[in-house]
Amino acid sequence: MRETINYFIGFLMMFLLLMGCEEKAPWTPNLPDEPKDTTTVTPGTNPFKAPLYWSVYEYCYTVDAGIPELEWERNINWVEENLLPYGYDMICIDGWGDVVTDPVTGYRTNHSYSWTHDYAWWSKELRQRGMRLGIYDNPLWINGNRDIIVKGTNKRLRDLVDTEGGKDDLWFSWLNVDRNGAKEYIEGFFEHYARMDVDYIRMDFLSWFEDGWDRNLGKVSQGYGRENYELALKYIFEAAAKYNIFLSLVMPHNYENAEIERKYGHMIRINEDTGDGGWYKFSDKDRGTLYEHWPQRATAFDGFIHWSHITGRNKMILDGDFIRLNTFDTHYEKESCISLHLMAGGPVTVSDQYSTIGDNLKYYQNREMLALNEDGFVGKPLSQDIQSSDSQIWYGQMSNGDWIVGLFNRENSPQMRSILFSKLGIEGKMSVRDLWKHVDLGEADQLRITLEPRACLIVRLTDI
Repeated sequence: MRETINYFIGFLMMFLLLMGCEEKAPWTPNLPDEPKDTTTVTPGTNPFKAPLYWSVYEYCYTVDAGIPELEWERNINWVEENLLPYGYDMICIDGWGDVVTDPVTGYRTNHSYSWTHDYAWWSKELRQRGMRLGIYDNPLWINGNRDIIVKGTNKRLRDLVDTEGGKDDLWFSWLNVDRNGAKEYIEGFFEHYARMDVDYIRMDFLSWFEDGWDRNLGKVSQGYGRENYELALKYIFEAAAKYNIFLSLVMPHNYENAEIERKYGHMIRINEDTGDGGWYKFSDKDRGTLYEHWPQRATAFDGFIHWSHITGRNKMILDGDFIRLNTFDTHYEKESCISLHLMAGGPVTVSDQYSTIGDNLKYYQNREMLALNEDGFVGKPLSQDIQSSDSQIWYGQMSNGDWIVGLFNRENSPQMRSILFSKLGIEGKMSVRDLWKHVDLGEADQLRITLEPRACLIVRLTDI
């Protein structure tokens, strides 16, 4: 939670600085495309594939402060040279920034008062370089001057928040979605970012809005109820669809088998924040433990297994949070981390930096593994029982008919892993190729191998 606490220190500072700071005029070019007819968009369908991108997370987390604009640009230059050729086409902000808002609309315009350029400038700059800007923000957060009138209504921002009787929630002023003007405010939020050519929004702290409960902090909000939570996500989903914006839902409770989130989102977080990273946060922490509230599973490995039944092509994408390969110890661990994210159909969210990457670039640059993401591949574990070794065997089919099989060893000692292809519905022998070693292994009707601790084997099976 360190990153989130610091972010909202900046949030509180905004209120002290807002009235005395000169705001930049809003950038308002023509919208990139005519808005879509949202009546044709069906909740629960997903037109997007998992993104490949870089995030400021590691920098901000390790220094517990926002990223300077010059350092941001240095990382962008590094991504452009080393990761963009492999499909990583987005640069995403995270928390820790100041809340700099448009004086007319109240929506965010800049990551920090110290930055020379605003989101609009950076969005345009990134597009010119073949990349795009991803935004950490939430349309349920009211940030601007409370006297601002919501576009298309006669309501002011103060009419949409609770401000009396000590009702303010921890860190946030939440939008009351059942009030007149709330729907218009949400649509205006997405129009605002669409005008800046932003097509990815990472929405955090959703559990705090739904019932105000945090597993670590306890009661942090009055909670706005499940009915209003669903109404909020419905408004958000419809507005995002209108402007073709990807919705990443962060910190959802996922109650009732993620019933609401599955209808109104494209991607959901399934584990704790990456934090210090390493194998412990990826696989070992609280292994097998299921919690009632967010986060239900501590690690990405447990989360991918637990939620695998709600995924598939054109279905919900599972987000295992940011990857910091420089915090892992062995090449086996690094291969397993990248492999599981891709096997599960999740994003690969690079948080290593030009200054910390070391010799780890090659793990992000494996074109044979990245082909899974390009294809929209989504695999499944042989079992959803986290205690079973079968949960460490993953499989799925590419759009051309090829099969991908992954054998993992989460343990601290060598382990035998084996699978008969017939158990996966594959008849006869197949041509087998190792996607990490880039070698053909011959023809077989099964896999059987002793894996080193925390190692994996990922193969592609092709008809002979």
